Formats: sequence, structure tokens, C-alpha cells
Amino acid sequence: MNDTTLFSLPVREKISTYITLRQLDELPVIIVSHPKVNAAVSLQGAQLLSWQPDGEKACIWLSKNSLFKKNIAIRGGVPICWPWFGLVAQPSHGFARLQEWQLTAHSEYNDCVILTLTLTDNETTRKIWPHEFTLIMRFKLAATCEIEFEYYGTEPATGALHTYLQVSDINKIYIEGLGKHYVDKVADRDVYPEETKTYITARTDRIYTESDNCNLVYDKNWQRILEIHHYHYSDVVCWNPGAELSSAIKDMTNDGYKKMLCLETAHISQPMQPEGENPARMSLILGVRSIKMQDVMR
Repeated sequence: MNDTTLFSLPVREKISTYITLRQLDELPVIIVSHPKVNAAVSLQGAQLLSWQPDGEKACIWLSKNSLFKKNIAIRGGVPICWPWFGLVAQPSHGFARLQEWQLTAHSEYNDCVILTLTLTDNETTRKIWPHEFTLIMRFKLAATCEIEFEYYGTEPATGALHTYLQVSDINKIYIEGLGKHYVDKVADRDVYPEETKTYITARTDRIYTESDNCNLVYDKNWQRILEIHHYHYSDVVCWNPGAELSSAIKDMTNDGYKKMLCLETAHISQPMQPEGENPARMSLILGVRSIKMQDVMR
């Protein structure tokens, strides 16, 4: 699967000038084709599948082996992990990414498109998590990509915006701004790094508890920086499966790990807790800019 395939899908419904509804195997997908940006959002999971500003290479990674089937998680894009993060219960990373959301609002402007998707508790979710809730996901798609998640309810919940970034080569990038402490889930230990630059050299699964509000991904081959700004979060997760695990994951190619990096805006150490009519939130802004990097890579 690639962006070209997404944007060549037959149109099921023309929603507005720049917005169409299309079908990707079993899943309905919102396609945004705007002079400033192309993007795709699956109604299952309210999951961003593609974001590509005009004149830029793809910024979001989507697995070539991902299945687009009902009730099966999509590998790539920006899944929402909620109301729990990880393997603490089933399904893994919660049920929000497996539910079909509703497109409840959309707006178009000269420089952007805004989509609002909504999910409320239903018979299926109450069997898994017996609580009432309303979830709202907003996407502002432009030269930057803004994603805002709101949770209305009463119960504490953990979660993450599980962003898969597209990179040229995992061995040709580094990250700045992840902070001075992380929990290494591979080695099961706490780490206090002294280096400000983070290189991915093997399987990586880390929860950074003191991350900066902005992480920068320097990509030598593509001469660009991907920016991810985190808001309303307690942790940042950095994940790459490495060669061995990538080969074992059915919906990834053997070398899929080379082209992706997950930096996740998360609420893990501090659960989300709405207060009355005020929702709990997680949000992020993605940006991309060109840079000459001969002097900044090792």
C-alpha cells in the first residue's frame, strides 16, 4: 500500500470540493485532495493513513502488508490507542482503533481541510469496557498536520497517538528532544542517557517520561527534518521493531522497520481523567522542513 494507491481508489461519494469517501477493501476511507495537501483518514479507528503537504515526500508510514479488514488493526498511520495502552487487556492497545467512527463535521479553506470524527459507547464497547464515553478526533490538514483527541467520560484511561513516521532509512536518522530518562521495555530497565541525539541501532521500545514538547527527526538521505510537537501528554513512546521482530510481524515486510519510526504522544504514567464537562486531551502537530544536513550527521 502506498499513497498513489490510496488516491486512485474509486470515489463512492463526493462529500465536498476537496473531500471524497472511498473504499479500501472492507474499510471506508476519507480522501482529502487539496492544493496544499493530500491526506487519507480511515473511518475505522479515525486513523490518519497519509499526510503529504504539497511538494513534500510522504511523511506518514503505512505498511505494504497491512490488512484493511473490519476489526483488524491497521499497521501504520496514526492509530489511537485507547482506553488502554499496550497488552494490559484485550484487544491490544484498546478498542478505539477497531471501531468505526462517524464523520460529524468538515470544513474547507484556502490553506487547509478540517475533519471531525466521533465515537460513542455502544453494545460492543460496553462488553469490553463497561463505561459511557464520547470520543472526538479532529484533524487540521494543511502544510502542518494537527490531530486533537478528546475524551468525555468519567473513568481514567491510558492511551497514545501512535504516530508512524516515514523515514528514508532508519540507519540514516537521529532524534533530538527525547529527554533524560526512559523506561527500556526491551531490556526492562530505567535509562538516563547523557547524549542529546538518539540513534536507532536495534529493536527499540522506550517510554520517555521527561521528553521535550517537540521532537525533531533529522533525515540525512531526504535532507529534511520531521517535527512532532506534543500537547496534553505525560510520555513519549519511541518504537522500532528492528529486523528480527519486523520479520515476525505478519502485517509488516521483513525490511519494513527500515522505513519507519514511531514517536507517540502518550498518557501512560499519568492516565487521562476528564473533569466534569471538561474532556481529557491528547494532541500533536506534525511539520516538515528541508535542511542541508552534511554538517549535522555523524
